[in-house]
Amino acid sequence: MEFDNISIAKEANILYDGNITSRSITFEDGSKKTLGIMLEGEYELNTVNKSIIDVNSGTLEVRLPAEDWVEYVGPASIEIAQNSKYKLKVTSLVDYCCSFIKESY
Repeated sequence: MEFDNISIAKEANILYDGNITSRSITFEDGSKKTLGIMLEGEYELNTVNKSIIDVNSGTLEVRLPAEDWVEYVGPASIEIAQNSKYKLKVTSLVDYCCSFIKESY
């Protein structure tokens, strides 16, 4: 899959001493995604907007608020509610695309 008519941030988003890295992309309509990789390890992240993580390859476990750990093997898709804190256990390198969806009320 390819994305057309986008702008890409030159500077990488680097978390956990480089164990999670991504590049932000912005579409003509203003929507945003990140493309990146996650190395093996355990992490805690949070969202402002609803997020959908598309795992292209790799294996990880995810623990959403008030839920048990769930394993995902790419290709897979994970939906995370806005304003959520969640945990990840990456067990093999994960190639991912994360979409950010602004909820309107």
